Amino acid sequence: MVDIVGNETLASLWDKLARECGDKDFFIFQDREGNVATYSYRAFNELIDQTANMFLSQGVERGEHVAVQMHTCPEFLMCLFGLAKIGAVLVPMNEQYLQAECEYALDMCSTRRAVVEPCYVELYDAIHAGGRLDQGIIVTRSEGGKEAMGYPLFSELVAAEGTELEVPSDLSPDDPCEILFTSGTTSNPKGVILTHGNMVYSGYYGDWETAMTSEDRMFSTMPACHSNFQLAALTPVLTARATLIVVEKYSASRFWSQIRQYRATLAQCVAMMLRTLMLQPVDPDEKDHCLRDMLYFLPVSAREKEAFEERYGVRIMNTYGSTESVGWVLTDPPTGERNWPSIGRVGLGYEAKIVDEEGNELPAGEVGEICVKGVPGRSIMLGYLGNEAATAEALSSDGWLRMGDKGYYDENGWFFFFDRKSNMIKRSGENISTTEIEGILEEHPSIKEAAVIGVPDPIRDQAVKAFVLPEDGATIGADEVITYCEGNMAAFKVPSIVEIVEDFPRTCSMKIEKKLLK
Repeated sequence: MVDIVGNETLASLWDKLARECGDKDFFIFQDREGNVATYSYRAFNELIDQTANMFLSQGVERGEHVAVQMHTCPEFLMCLFGLAKIGAVLVPMNEQYLQAECEYALDMCSTRRAVVEPCYVELYDAIHAGGRLDQGIIVTRSEGGKEAMGYPLFSELVAAEGTELEVPSDLSPDDPCEILFTSGTTSNPKGVILTHGNMVYSGYYGDWETAMTSEDRMFSTMPACHSNFQLAALTPVLTARATLIVVEKYSASRFWSQIRQYRATLAQCVAMMLRTLMLQPVDPDEKDHCLRDMLYFLPVSAREKEAFEERYGVRIMNTYGSTESVGWVLTDPPTGERNWPSIGRVGLGYEAKIVDEEGNELPAGEVGEICVKGVPGRSIMLGYLGNEAATAEALSSDGWLRMGDKGYYDENGWFFFFDRKSNMIKRSGENISTTEIEGILEEHPSIKEAAVIGVPDPIRDQAVKAFVLPEDGATIGADEVITYCEGNMAAFKVPSIVEIVEDFPRTCSMKIEKKLLK
């Protein structure tokens, strides 16, 4: 197959960038304490090669899955690209994962080693003690009194390596380079397989979508473990030879001054950010900036959008996609008209349609499931790791991907979002499976049955609400339910609201009728 990717891999792309871009700024990173580090393309490629050499010295083999749990930091990118250069595969863990969630992902990927930040050492020591990660744990550095508990330090291991890759790998764009876990409508997260070709394609697609050039400066506060950051900010910056500015922790009070300070021309935003920015005191100089577009991912009202654009003097570019679709397949075009609240037209390289429950294509104006067509391993995911049934359900043999969400399009080809996946909650940019939370709740000995829904939240888009039916004769309170959840799931999944019920509304087949809970 010949396409825009050609034979490019992340390894060959980085080698080319080091030669062509040299001392041009690639990555400006501000940590949560305010410390700033700047890396040129050449310097960062040397760090990537040192990291690749370190993994080779540690015995990492081609095709091996290596887990990484870090907050957004240079070391995360060093691991992503260092592993890619030797043909290994990154398995990023969500920053908020607890032990059970980590163990599930590790087992799915047969992962035997991990690189973690100091704050995760105790978590991974417990995982290791349970018989996992027999090839070892590497800790990024000693920090703030947090010891490495006898594990080797990433910083020291990397510093001991040469700055040129010792054993170049013969890589193909079809080789996997990352497994990204995403919440689905089933109880367990799915591991999305992304190839080198997927990553490179997402770069070129993002460049078209945002009209990005080498003069652009992309600003992001998104977590590095998310596809939002990797596929809509990081890779487009690389293929455009632009500059990436990353602030580790979002702060509503500092965000706009950072946009101005770093002279950002493009920035990423989600609903929670937009709403909290509107709560900040007005700065008479806040329209004095270089920003031309805020890349945005659903949903705010027309009133909120108009107020934000008027106040800050910037356009919101609306888009729609998923980790599985790689690019934001429905998007406002980079030039010309936009049609809010439309989520855009079909992006270059994709096709889209609306289908009914039987898979029949629907005409303009009729609501159904959004489906997009691309090329597996290039413009859409290769598939789900170890789950052929889920892959076959989501992805047809001819490249049609079922998005699960409902929408429609008009006579001019503008698509409109109608409703999200029935078992999915969107909270501050995180996708949450209601089925997963229900399964954890029902493991509690005092809980007979649970139902979880999303309810409107004025800041975070949706809040998680849990309805809990106690076991016969048992008593359990809302506070006890929340405490239990805090110990058994990532913080962003913990219900904000718990209601104890005596029974549920049910269908004739005795299934809980969630639409009546709303």
